[in-house]
Amino acid sequence: MSDEDIQTLNRPQVVRTPADQRLPVPAHVAPTWLGPVLIVGIVLAALNLRPAITSLGALFEETRTGLGMSGTVAGLVTSVPALCFAVFGVTAPRLSRRFGPAAVVCAGMAAVAAGLLIRPFADNAVGFLAASALSLAGIALTNVLLPVIVKRYFPDRVGTMTGLYSMALAAGTSLAAAATVPLTDALGGSWRTGLLVWAVLALAAVLPWLPVARASRRAERAAAQASADGPAARTDAGPRIVRSRTAWALACYFGLQATGAYVTMGWLPQIFRDAGVSASTAGVLLAVTMVMGVPLAFVIPGLAARMRNQGAIAAVLGVFGLAGYLGLYLAPAAGAWAWALLLGISNCAFPLVITMIGLRAKSPAGVVKLSAFAQSTGYLISIPGPLLIGTLYQHSGGWDLPLALMAALLVPQIALGVLAGRDRTIEDECGVRD
Repeated sequence: MSDEDIQTLNRPQVVRTPADQRLPVPAHVAPTWLGPVLIVGIVLAALNLRPAITSLGALFEETRTGLGMSGTVAGLVTSVPALCFAVFGVTAPRLSRRFGPAAVVCAGMAAVAAGLLIRPFADNAVGFLAASALSLAGIALTNVLLPVIVKRYFPDRVGTMTGLYSMALAAGTSLAAAATVPLTDALGGSWRTGLLVWAVLALAAVLPWLPVARASRRAERAAAQASADGPAARTDAGPRIVRSRTAWALACYFGLQATGAYVTMGWLPQIFRDAGVSASTAGVLLAVTMVMGVPLAFVIPGLAARMRNQGAIAAVLGVFGLAGYLGLYLAPAAGAWAWALLLGISNCAFPLVITMIGLRAKSPAGVVKLSAFAQSTGYLISIPGPLLIGTLYQHSGGWDLPLALMAALLVPQIALGVLAGRDRTIEDECGVRD
């Protein structure tokens, strides 16, 4: 961590009053240890945002058999993540205003750990779904609030910090997908043990957020005391998000990129296997697609933060996706490695949209509302995608029609990315004054 980052954290915070006075919070409320601990907390939280999903995917057949899940229930399990992200994500702004974003992220990590600890011991599908929903609720809250944490504590390093946690998120996704089966085999072969092991990582993520949450609460109390002799402080609830065209563009862009990501994670190995690629190679190809997100998730946010308009990046990523789907359509087996790489690059629209969320709002209040709106709306949009692709595949008997649909969806995704990338803020669009 650089001296400049520590100076940013130790810079006196301000409280805005109705008279537009800025009341400083004493610098001692941001102790010198806060910066490094906060960075560790952000990285560990990001590492835990996907293993609950991808570890289950690796052992889904064993879990389904072990719990006696019907086909309908199994289909519901695959749709639960996006549904939970949408439903629980909308509660993040209210909880953040009530308890502070750091405290909510701490509680979110605790929920992730609790769910991962409970679900391997479930003896039926209902209990398993309930425990999974607990973990996913914690993930949903953290999904929404990590951009807020970055905006609040690293306002001059939005791109760098977003890149750091996006890279950690991609690493956690890939690690759980690749390591769950080998870990399960090494620990005795039980799917319950293979799922339980990821609770250890989640428990580790809770630890750094405990002191951060306490420091945040002390800062809020100091701010309240500093403003006690002045006009009563007003809680800024942020702009009315639904009035912003940029917010809607970001939400729809988020939804379409999430659709592409879930289709890739769920169906890409099957596409390769149907083209004659072996099962083991198809799994490696999916891992290659996912691993591409690790380095690019760090590079893209930093690049986007230095640009006034991020539409060009959205367009380039979309073109890579179009090339990947065209390759799968024409020669899925012959160019399999190239198509996996191209789709891996295209899927890096996620760190781009997360970065744009931090750039399209001026205040932490605006970021939390924009993050909740864009992610909750976006995940709702993404829910039908994988199911529709599976239906088209089943009824058409091949991948031509599903691939054509995925390529077609990239056209509005590019257009929405260009709109969302324009240099403007939701506060300006909603008429909110600084």
